[in-house]
Amino acid sequence: MDTNDAIEQTVPEPGIVLTLEAQSYLLEAGKWAYFLGIVGFIMTGFILLCAFFVGAIFSLMTKYQPATTPYPAGVGGVMSFLYILIAIFYFFFSFYLYKFGNRIKKGIGYNDALEVGSALEKLKSFFKLWGITTIVILAFYALMIVIVVVVGIGTATLLHK
Repeated sequence: MDTNDAIEQTVPEPGIVLTLEAQSYLLEAGKWAYFLGIVGFIMTGFILLCAFFVGAIFSLMTKYQPATTPYPAGVGGVMSFLYILIAIFYFFFSFYLYKFGNRIKKGIGYNDALEVGSALEKLKSFFKLWGITTIVILAFYALMIVIVVVVGIGTATLLHK
C-alpha cells in the first residue's frame, strides 16, 4: 500500500455538511415558504378576479357617465391588462416559494441531498426574479424622476417668459 493511498482515504470529500440546527432552520423556512406560496396562489386568484371587475367598472363608468368621468374609453382594458400582469408576477413569486418549501421539506425529511439542491435552486430563482424586478422598478423610478425634472424645468421656463 502506497502512503499516498492512505492519505487519500482519510481526506473527506469536499462539500458542505449541514448540522442538525441548520437543517432545522431550512425546514422551518420551508414550512413558511410553502405557506406563503399557497397564500400567494390564492391572492393571485383574487388579483385575477379584480382584473375582470376593474375593467368592467371602468367601462361602465365611461359608458353611463361620460361627462363626469375623466377616463378615456379604453382605460378599463388597460387596467385589466395591468392587473393580469401583476397576477402573473405574483404567481411566479408564489410558485418559486411553494416549490422551495415543498422540496426542502422532502429533502430534509428524507435526508436527500439532490432534493435539497433542487429546493435551493428554486430559492435562487425566487431571489433572481426578485432582484430583476427590483432593478426594473428602480430603473422606472429613475426614469420617472428624470421626466418630472425635465417637465418641471420646461414648465418653469415657459412660466417665466
